[in-house]
Amino acid sequence: MTGISSLGRALEQIELIQSQQVRLSDLNTQLATGKKTQQLSGLGTDYLTSNRARVDIKTIETYQTNIVQADTRIEQMLRSVEEFQAQAENFADALAGFIAQGNHQQGEIVYYDDPLTPEIENTAVGSTSSEPDVALNTVIDMADSLFGFMEDLLNTRQGDRYIFGGAETQERPFTDNGVLDAAVSTLVTSWKDGTISTDDLVADFRERTATDGNPDALTDSVIGYSAALSSGEVKDIFVRVDDTLEVKYTALANESGFRDVMAALSFFRNENTPPILDAYETSVYPAGPDVSGAPGDTNEEMQNNFYQVFGELSNMVTVALDDIDQTRFRLETARVQMNETNEKHRQEVALFNNIIADIEEADINEVAVQINSLQLNLNASLTITSRIQQLSLVNFI
Repeated sequence: MTGISSLGRALEQIELIQSQQVRLSDLNTQLATGKKTQQLSGLGTDYLTSNRARVDIKTIETYQTNIVQADTRIEQMLRSVEEFQAQAENFADALAGFIAQGNHQQGEIVYYDDPLTPEIENTAVGSTSSEPDVALNTVIDMADSLFGFMEDLLNTRQGDRYIFGGAETQERPFTDNGVLDAAVSTLVTSWKDGTISTDDLVADFRERTATDGNPDALTDSVIGYSAALSSGEVKDIFVRVDDTLEVKYTALANESGFRDVMAALSFFRNENTPPILDAYETSVYPAGPDVSGAPGDTNEEMQNNFYQVFGELSNMVTVALDDIDQTRFRLETARVQMNETNEKHRQEVALFNNIIADIEEADINEVAVQINSLQLNLNASLTITSRIQQLSLVNFI
């Protein structure tokens, strides 16, 4: 009986040692990898919770990628809008600093005394030169240089995408193809020869549709905007940032602020805009002038008409700055909304990672304690097993 009992105990000890060795191997693997198990089946029913958390994280990461890409575009849009606004402010300041009185024209004043009247009128009716003075030339040169610069800003691209064209990202939003300059030349000429009034000219620059009874209005297509923008049917740009939220971050090149600045610049840069006064460089009054100034029979009338247009367009630029500021604010609001959503996503990812960690990751400190304890138990088991195997009937007697 003693031999059989000793053999049974020995077998039990061997089985115990084997289980301890397996457990020790598992603990060493946990210590090395930081994971509770190397097989998903080892997680038991917690696998479903862990897998669901991973799926949620992947979905959120897709939204975060969308946000990062959209944020990059908005940042570039804001830089272009802010630069456009800054240059428009410089131009508005130049117009405000311009002294809207006097001839701003080189040469001598041309006077006329009607020989059919006994009185001596000496009415000022023009100038002997059509050349603008330095102050007016400065405004003209500034408008000319800014026009091309502003065009480039409206055509800002990110990679191969035009960012101010709405959903039509492959179509150039603005093109200076000469149509606008020709249209402005025609309008200014008609204004100077009396075909249209000063109020009509101002309305042509302010209004952008020919369907409201103003066939000469500078429409978007005349100004140079793309067919998609001119049609008014271009679609907005949205970014999906959550399961139930899309954020619109559209800014179009033909929004009123941008459009009005380009229209005003086109007037001041046009070669037909100066001079203010009729210029008699070779001809003699009352014969027709060599170069026509603003409409009017006298210098005072010509100045008044020119400065009325000057003031109206200056005011149009000032109002446009407020409109541009609204565009910038709209983009910044969209960016804030995206960043807030992204912060919420970061918190959600952290929460899901904690859930996964609780299910899958081993507590290294606890594992180390268990290994130490198991090693002591294993050594004890080995010692006991060794002693059991040394038992024999001879030793017993």
